[in-house]
Amino acid sequence: MLAVRGGRPAAARRQATSRRRALAGGTWYAAAACVALLFASPLLFGLLDSLKSPAEAVQIPPSYFPHHPTLGNYTSLSVGGLGIGHFLLNSVLVSAATVVGTVIIAGLAAFGFARYPFRGSRAVFLVMLAAIMVPFQVLMVPMYTVLNRLSLTNSLLGVVLVLTTFQLPFATFVIQNSFSAIPDELWEAAAVDGAGVWRSLRLALPLARAGMITAGLFAFFTAWNEFFIVLILLSDEPKYTMPVALTTLLTGTLGSIHWGILNASVVITALPCLVLYAVLQRHFVRGVMAGMGH
Repeated sequence: MLAVRGGRPAAARRQATSRRRALAGGTWYAAAACVALLFASPLLFGLLDSLKSPAEAVQIPPSYFPHHPTLGNYTSLSVGGLGIGHFLLNSVLVSAATVVGTVIIAGLAAFGFARYPFRGSRAVFLVMLAAIMVPFQVLMVPMYTVLNRLSLTNSLLGVVLVLTTFQLPFATFVIQNSFSAIPDELWEAAAVDGAGVWRSLRLALPLARAGMITAGLFAFFTAWNEFFIVLILLSDEPKYTMPVALTTLLTGTLGSIHWGILNASVVITALPCLVLYAVLQRHFVRGVMAGMGH
């Protein structure tokens, strides 16, 4: 009887604790859902507006949902007689090349800083990180002069080189922390097995995958959404990437701003970033945490 009576208060306390935890968890998820909805609402309304006809898009009072959904805004996308797929391809090429260049160069530099420190290496690393604080506008004139002498202005290759250069400091920082998190026992075991530099690098790459994916995602997002650098370096409209091409729609070369077409182009531009982040978010979070933990 005493055991039973003593067990009832304990069970009641466990139930109360369980209810408090459930309430706290429910409150947290409700708050997170509200914040997520707040950030997602512009894209959601843009998606709904992209499915409206031109008359419905400008009607007053506006409607939240399209009465007669249509894909005409997507099929009508063009800038200067070129389909939106042309500018989408330019963005894909620039972004992919920037990601590849950034990950390879930053990965090699990060491996060197993490595995083979030398006298003054930390000072060199800090100076490299300080370059993150230098705004692009400060280097615009000398950078343009150098690229012009190399005949790389009005060239997608020139845009890729500039974007990669500005991504290297942060990418090296993130990947270097991922390499530094690898236990020393792994390097020692590799040395005992007679592994050289390149074999050690191949063994370490899977363990630094999260940092490399994080650096690649940051490079992709920057290159995909870059406007200022592309606008300055490129003068031929067929070479424009999506953000610059969209300004043509925004400034009204179609006679007036066509909100349905503008929103359709925004959806197309945002979709690759959303898909990439949804697929790689687990590695992204791990890479960011590794970068903040050292």
